Amino acid sequence: MQGIRTFFIAASSVAVLALAALFTASLTIAFVGTLAVLSIAKMFSSRLKPEPIRVKTQDRRQQNMRVWNDGRGTIIDL
Repeated sequence: MQGIRTFFIAASSVAVLALAALFTASLTIAFVGTLAVLSIAKMFSSRLKPEPIRVKTQDRRQQNMRVWNDGRGTIIDL
């Protein structure tokens, strides 16, 4: 009787340790996957930034003035 009880306790502890290892591995894979998706999204979002738009002035005296939008606001260079 003592041998059967010891066997079941040992088998139960091995099963609990296996479940804990599986849970830890699945959390690690989920965390790495989330980091990969976020890093890929950041890489693509940096490529999708708008290009500066050059604007020509109508007045001939103000040909040196430049106006463009860098994505954070309009810049007027006199």
